[in-house]
Amino acid sequence: MKGLILAGGTGSRLRPITHTGAKQLVPIANKPILFYGIEAMAEAGITEVGLVVGENRSEFEDAVGDGWQFGVNVTYIDQAEPLGLAHCVLIAHEFLGDDDFVMYLGDNMLQQDLVGFVDKFEEARGAHPELGEDPRPAPAAQILLAQVDDPRQFGVAEIDEYGEVIRLVEKPADPPSDLALVGVYLFDPTIHEAVRAIQPSARGELEITDAIQWLADEGHRVVHEVLRGWWLDTGKKDPLLECNRLVLETITPSNEGKVDGASRVDGRVVIEEGAELVRSTVRGPAIIGRNTRLVDTYVGPFTSIAADCEISDAEIEHSVVLERCRIHGVHRLQDSLLGREVEVVRSELRPRASRLMLGDHSRVELE
Repeated sequence: MKGLILAGGTGSRLRPITHTGAKQLVPIANKPILFYGIEAMAEAGITEVGLVVGENRSEFEDAVGDGWQFGVNVTYIDQAEPLGLAHCVLIAHEFLGDDDFVMYLGDNMLQQDLVGFVDKFEEARGAHPELGEDPRPAPAAQILLAQVDDPRQFGVAEIDEYGEVIRLVEKPADPPSDLALVGVYLFDPTIHEAVRAIQPSARGELEITDAIQWLADEGHRVVHEVLRGWWLDTGKKDPLLECNRLVLETITPSNEGKVDGASRVDGRVVIEEGAELVRSTVRGPAIIGRNTRLVDTYVGPFTSIAADCEISDAEIEHSVVLERCRIHGVHRLQDSLLGREVEVVRSELRPRASRLMLGDHSRVELE
């Protein structure tokens, strides 16, 4: 089985961060979002991974390389423009060949791993004969679904009395169920016939929902699994911050930096190599990146500060700060996402909160 991770698109909902970087490489708990998906593939035993990228291919090559650090082999697949998820399958045919494969959206974050999801598909396709034969034909697709409060905002699956997927509807006014498509799919090679058979949608894209619907209409089995745990699309600031909070709650405390006697570290906190705390307090869950220096600063819960930052005389919480930022005299910063090499300073201190979303190389002076 192979893996296909989709990392194209423009990331328009995370601008200005994505004007200068790919949304899939924005960090959650100081690790790029994309890395979580690659690691999930490796954990499920998938060693051949195709990465569909857009015009920023070099950025992914710099971050991911050939995949050796994850124990996988990465093949880059260029998509000149974002023409839909089914289009990604179409252009990846040479890489995928006749193998079954997992398709995964590169900006998705799931609490559930892929191991059980993959095992279930392989069992249904007879990869484990010791479990006995299933008289039904093997499924051509398996989709991951999540129960949501308002299905009208998602692609929704209709399930028959046997638990099979019979219909997919995009953002329906009258949803047939509360089961939304999560963005994790398993296919056998029949999907290649499906993506060639469908036509572009009204928005000019080849929709994966149309391809899956073609499979069902042609008599192929489409099965499903309901997600266990949380799922977040990190394409917007607030869900990204919420995802950062959820991941930070799972970290194991460690200290590889320097903490002076006047500083205090409370709760689940990671201090990476070379980081330094001077007369500062960090209250977890939080992570302080390597070579970052905090002076006379309070870092509150659910905050990730990346490498090589300088923060002094400041208060920050529930935020994500990327590399090489400088923050001075800011009281207080919360619910914020700061890009790389951002500078935020205050010329006159006042005790009020600030909410910011800043792209790389920004500079803000707060009155």
